Amino acid sequence: MGDKGLDFRHKEVVNIKDGKRLGYVQDVCADLESGIITSIIVPGGNNKLLNIFSQNNDIVIPWQNIKCIGDDLILVEI
Repeated sequence: MGDKGLDFRHKEVVNIKDGKRLGYVQDVCADLESGIITSIIVPGGNNKLLNIFSQNNDIVIPWQNIKCIGDDLILVEI
């Protein structure tokens, strides 16, 4: 019963469009006023289109692109 439920750091992110494993969640961005998660961040990646909001090579995935969150996996569509 000690599971946090929203501990994203131990979840691997997979793009359902091409089946590519993007890595594990590095960070989560949230709107501090509402407490709503707005995006997740995965390290690495060389796709400049996905990195428009990031200052380095991190992949920022908007919350609306998250399709499913499982016990150890997050499916995204990017």
